[in-house]
Parts: sequence; structure tokens; C-alpha cells
Amino acid sequence: MTEYAIDIVNVTKRYAEHTAVRDLTLRVPTGSVYGLLGPNGAGKTTTIRMILNIIAPDSGMIHIFGRPSNDPKITERLGYLPEERGLYRKMQVRRVLKFLAELKGVKGKDADRPDLVILDEPFSGLDPINAQALKDTVVELKKRGKTVIFSTHLMDNAERLCDSVCIIARGEKVLDGTVTGVKEEHGQRNIALALDGDGMAGIASILRDSSLVKRADDSNRFFEIELAPGADPQVLLRRIVESGAAVQRFEMIQPSLLEIFLKKVGASVREPGAEAWSGGVEEGMAGHG
Repeated sequence: MTEYAIDIVNVTKRYAEHTAVRDLTLRVPTGSVYGLLGPNGAGKTTTIRMILNIIAPDSGMIHIFGRPSNDPKITERLGYLPEERGLYRKMQVRRVLKFLAELKGVKGKDADRPDLVILDEPFSGLDPINAQALKDTVVELKKRGKTVIFSTHLMDNAERLCDSVCIIARGEKVLDGTVTGVKEEHGQRNIALALDGDGMAGIASILRDSSLVKRADDSNRFFEIELAPGADPQVLLRRIVESGAAVQRFEMIQPSLLEIFLKKVGASVREPGAEAWSGGVEEGMAGHG
């Protein structure tokens, strides 16, 4: 078994004057769950289509299980769920798989046993029950030794499911690595704060104090706070308690993938003159790109 299910080296893809993917290098370990993260138009779908040999890169190399991605034999080992899904509604799923596989020259009995499963925005449009069913399927595939790569805007899903991730923006890799490694690399200057009742009014001015707080992600009664350089977390806690807020949780944590994403990518994809980040990526919101 090869070490990497997917090995992409210095791949570039252009469409006329637009560069969709620029000098991308990434490696997906065999048997892992790998997340391809990025805002709209980042180049995620283009990357997936190059892996599948639907389109060819202008430069660079892509290998799948040690073979070139344009090797006809490699198709038999791939399973693909595109973002735009068109199925025969009255046909059983297994029969659809067999039918589509045979169109591609894959034996029907092998249609539901791919070694590499590629999912393009799989959580888009799913209700919570079906989203959980999909998560269970991904976990089961990993237990069977399969490799899963999926693109998503859902940072929470990526953080919970993925062994490793790659974040891309404007066609370029921003960072990649194991989820644990990426979070450790970005330090432990974050605080998880949970309040009981309506304590926001009392701490609003504290969270605006730039000597203490660099950034605060407000989710009503829960906050993820990035401390300002040199700030003492004990001073922050004391001021919050003195404000009268009932503190349920105050804990030093590693930053979430969402926080890392916004820090690394958010500023580069702001609309000109926009006050709020508009890249289309939120912890619980799906999108396309």
C-alpha cells in the first residue's frame, strides 16, 4: 500500500486570464479523512476535478495510489459524489451505483467498494438527520481502511471528522497539516467563555478593550476570545466577574478551525469596503466553490 492516496505536486490550472489553482502541492495519507477547505471560488472543485482527471492541469503532477491520475486503471478505485447531484429518483441507490459504474467500465460488483471516496460539498443542503448519516458513513469508510477527501465550508464538521486539512484561497494553499498540528501551531491564546443568563450587556465594553481582547467571536451566550498580545487572562476573568456576569465556563483552549480560517484567510477575501467578512464560510453554513 502506498503512503499517499493522493500526491499533488506544483499543480496549476488556468482558464484564460483567471488562475483557478496556482502551484498547489498537497498529500493525502492513505486511510485518512482529509478536508479541502476554502471560500467560494477558492479552487476546491477545480482541484477535485483534476484529481478525477475530468480536467487536466496545465502544469504539475497528480498521482493516485502511486499511479498518474490519467491512468485508466485508477478509475476503478475511485468513488465520486459531485456537488451537483442528479439521480434517478425511482431507482434504488445500489442499482444507480451499478449502472453508473458500468457506464465507466467498472464491474458492478465493485461499484460500492472504492478505495478513495471524493465528496464535493457533501453537507450542502442536508438536514441534521441526513448530515449525521453522512458523518457516520465517512467514519465507517475510514474504519474499513478507505481514504475520504471532501470539500466543505463547515468548519465544525471538518474539525470533528478530518485527520488532516488543507485551506486554500484564491487558488493558493494557505496552510495544510493534521488538524491537531494546525491547532497547536496557532497557539493557546484563546479562551472559551460561556455566560449564564443575559450577561452580554455587562461585558460588551470589556470585549472591546483592545489591550485585553484581539478578537471575540460572539455566539450570544458563548464566546471564543483571542487574547491581545501580552494580555493576562486572569485580568480578563476578574473584569468579567466584576461586571456582574455569571460565568459558566472560562477556559484556555486551542483556537478552532473556524478561528484559524478567519485569521489566515478572512482578510484576503473581504469585499472592498465591506465591514463584515464576506467569504461565505461560517461554522454552520454551507456554500459552493
